[in-house]
Amino acid sequence: MQKRLTIILFFVVSFAYAQKKPLDHTVYDTWESVGAKQLSNNGTWAMYGVLQQEGDAQLSISNLKTSAKINVPRGMNAQFSNDSKFAAFTIRPFNKDLRQAKIKKKKPEEMPKDSLGITNLSTSAVTKISRVKSFKFPEEGSGVMAYLTDKPDTAKKAVTPAEKKDTDADFLADEPALKGKTEEGTDLVVKNLTTGTDRTFKFVIDYAFSKDGKQLVFSCSGSKKDKTAPQGVYLLNTEKGILKTLIKGKGSFKNFAFDEESEHLAFVGGQSPEKQEIKNYNVYYNSLTLDTAQIIVDFDMPGLPAKWSVNGDAKVTFSKDGKKLFFGISPVKASKDTTIVDFEVAKVDVWNYKDDYLQPMQLKNADRDSKKSYLSVIDVYSSDPKVIPLTDLTLPDANLIAEGNSNAVLATTDYGHRIESQWSGSTSKDYYLVDTKTGQRKKIIAELNGYAMASPGGNYVLYFDRKSGNWYTYNVATSKATALTERLNVKFVEEDNDVPDLPSAYGIATWTADDKAVILNDRYDLWSFSPDGKSEPKNITAGFGRANKITFRYERLSAENRFDRNADNKFVKSNELVWLNGFNNATKENGFYRTNVGTVKAPELVVMSKHKYSNLVKAEAADIYIYDKASYVESPNVYVTTDFKTETKLTNTNPQQQNYNWGTAELVKWTTPKGYQAEGILYKPENFDPNKKYPMIAYFYEKLTDGLYNYQAPAPTPSRLNISFFVSNGYLVFAPDISYENGHPGQSAVEYINSGVENLKKNNWVDAKKIGIQGQSWGGYQVAYLITQNDMYAAAWAGAPVVNMTSAYGGIRWETGMNRQFQYEKTQSRIGATLWEKPELYIENSPLFMFPKVNTPVVVMANDADGAVPWYQGIEMFTGLRRLGKPVWMLNYNGEAHNLVQRQNRKDIQIREQQFFDYYLKGAKAPAWMTSGIPATEKGKTWGFELTDGKP
Repeated sequence: MQKRLTIILFFVVSFAYAQKKPLDHTVYDTWESVGAKQLSNNGTWAMYGVLQQEGDAQLSISNLKTSAKINVPRGMNAQFSNDSKFAAFTIRPFNKDLRQAKIKKKKPEEMPKDSLGITNLSTSAVTKISRVKSFKFPEEGSGVMAYLTDKPDTAKKAVTPAEKKDTDADFLADEPALKGKTEEGTDLVVKNLTTGTDRTFKFVIDYAFSKDGKQLVFSCSGSKKDKTAPQGVYLLNTEKGILKTLIKGKGSFKNFAFDEESEHLAFVGGQSPEKQEIKNYNVYYNSLTLDTAQIIVDFDMPGLPAKWSVNGDAKVTFSKDGKKLFFGISPVKASKDTTIVDFEVAKVDVWNYKDDYLQPMQLKNADRDSKKSYLSVIDVYSSDPKVIPLTDLTLPDANLIAEGNSNAVLATTDYGHRIESQWSGSTSKDYYLVDTKTGQRKKIIAELNGYAMASPGGNYVLYFDRKSGNWYTYNVATSKATALTERLNVKFVEEDNDVPDLPSAYGIATWTADDKAVILNDRYDLWSFSPDGKSEPKNITAGFGRANKITFRYERLSAENRFDRNADNKFVKSNELVWLNGFNNATKENGFYRTNVGTVKAPELVVMSKHKYSNLVKAEAADIYIYDKASYVESPNVYVTTDFKTETKLTNTNPQQQNYNWGTAELVKWTTPKGYQAEGILYKPENFDPNKKYPMIAYFYEKLTDGLYNYQAPAPTPSRLNISFFVSNGYLVFAPDISYENGHPGQSAVEYINSGVENLKKNNWVDAKKIGIQGQSWGGYQVAYLITQNDMYAAAWAGAPVVNMTSAYGGIRWETGMNRQFQYEKTQSRIGATLWEKPELYIENSPLFMFPKVNTPVVVMANDADGAVPWYQGIEMFTGLRRLGKPVWMLNYNGEAHNLVQRQNRKDIQIREQQFFDYYLKGAKAPAWMTSGIPATEKGKTWGFELTDGKP
């Protein structure tokens, strides 16, 4: 009877699987993912988005006490008000409308625009306002918000006088109209959320709330057509409705900043003539008790270096205590020489061996560098104020200490060390403390290969030295340096580093209050160190991580889209109970633990499961958390919980997945020929039958097994293998981890990938004659190398491969302008020597020199705008194999980068990749693009997808 029941169940399950269809290329657009998640400050409401790949998003706002839900089609970029009474969001146009507008080639101003949605959480009523560019809530205030409209739709009727009546358009009626080409502002609407009343200000360019929401500053452009239009900077008291004119007249005013107490305001601005090429900017300051803003820094300010001025693009920041004002300065730019006739002068780049940066890098960063600002400060309460430059051309970068309250900033420079980045990929740096009162500099760390940061309280500078592999502190008061980790037997740098460079640190977790302790990571555990070195280090997770191969990391509770208030917790209390993210390196399970940072004991397990968890987002004033989790089998969904003992599921993404043959993911282990222990992921179809033989594709890129429980949505990918698609269509997919031997990256790939494939071939359900390989970039290089070693693969696909390390070595990464030498000497390409020191290694690892051995059909993707791998590497591969009569195809997606960006190109490559592997691994018919190609005369008219009876 039991046997009969088993047989019946087998047939029932088999029949159920048989009813499920394989994924096809039409499923991508509406496949869903989880968007931003957040909780109201009081923890009553959860707001989260469900996105489609190319479709209309859905925003939901759920009451966690009553389960009531407000659904907002196409809602995005949502925020709760500080008092948890309102929520606002943008509402995108229908995707179909955007598509039609693109088809009709409408101008940007004619494209469908976003709307604004505002919901009253107590009534669930949603108010919609069309054509809105942006909106803001104050950080801590309540009862008010503001939004800036987009330009009116010219196709609609003009605004009537009656509609204009309720605006404040005439509050500066005596100002002349703007002249020149300055873009006009639009309507700023200030909404009283309690009463529902609005106040509108015309031609607004920029606006900002004070922290408490009681003040709103904005700048107005005026209008060329309306002589009564306002121009200048205005301050609205949102409580009393009083409007003050801080500056009258046209100009450019921006980068508004209030102090912490919402009592003072600063910004940059200039009132240079409209047609003046180089604008002069000043720093303006206003105590909110005064009626106008005063220039506090101008071109003639004492302390400002000669031929330097205020930078109009730089951020303005008050110190936390409001006593100092930080701003940017820069050298005055030279005006364009109008006597130069363009066609009579040469256009030439001069490369000089003494240049700090190669010309391509200089050209790539020219616009950024031309706008670069240099941090300066002024004492706003001084009776004799002057500019204190804190940085300059040779000391260009600085960070505030203790939120600006410190008497110094931490400045850094790689000046004098920049050329070495050509072969090292990075530079050593010098660190200085720069006095905010005098500008005096004190060098505290020299030629550091690593990084440094100030403690939250400003008492120490913590730094990591890659050369020694240790962490240190510098005591600001005593100038004493203390080694924190060098006496311990545990390493605080990557134990499994496999590149020919110094290992990196595992990083910092957090500090405790008053700079009493800093918590650092080793590979698995967390350690507490006294920054003065007077107390012994404490392993606060008691070695539990290392003993159980669980990596613990401090969970920095984030509050997505809520002013980053909790996203940057600078310190914790000395005995605080904190959350830890736990990752089991053996099983790949993920979850959360809790521990007290002041104790030494094993962390308390909260949850650990076969899922991938997102970061936790906590309500500010309630112990409730929102997160999403997923696995390869389970689509990501949003949950809320108080303790993880119970959780409430808020979404149900991708219910259509149950209609498709999906798959499973399992960890596989084997021993390589040299005796190394290896592991990888094996993906199998949901309807896997061990009595059948399956074709298999190996996909690889460094190490992938930590993603065992990642959800692999069917999507037109930028370049990697569309795993879920191929698995659904009857393929096994194998993703092996690779560890590398310096100097021999090619043979390392052979060691791990081929041995992993051979291990799986021992199973009767693997069709040993129908195995393919696919890789992109570094993975593409390994594909090119593997097919030169033997004929074990029936088909190969190499995206953006390097095949000739000798020609690639001296090339340029055009997306950054950096030279490629560092990749081979220090990082991913792992040669560990210059081309002149060990040319034999460059040749040994270059597939090009072994192409006569290739018998595997291969497709190469090499795009002509690739900024990482020169596309001529793909050309070398194609032309070399073509010259040798080998079956090879190359796809060049015009204007595309290293990884495909344009969605239509991503969709295109999915079809070609399936057709290619289906032909060689499943015996399907070959498409025309493989058999006869696509002549240039047919480009854009035919794509060659039609299947033929021909052979490639």
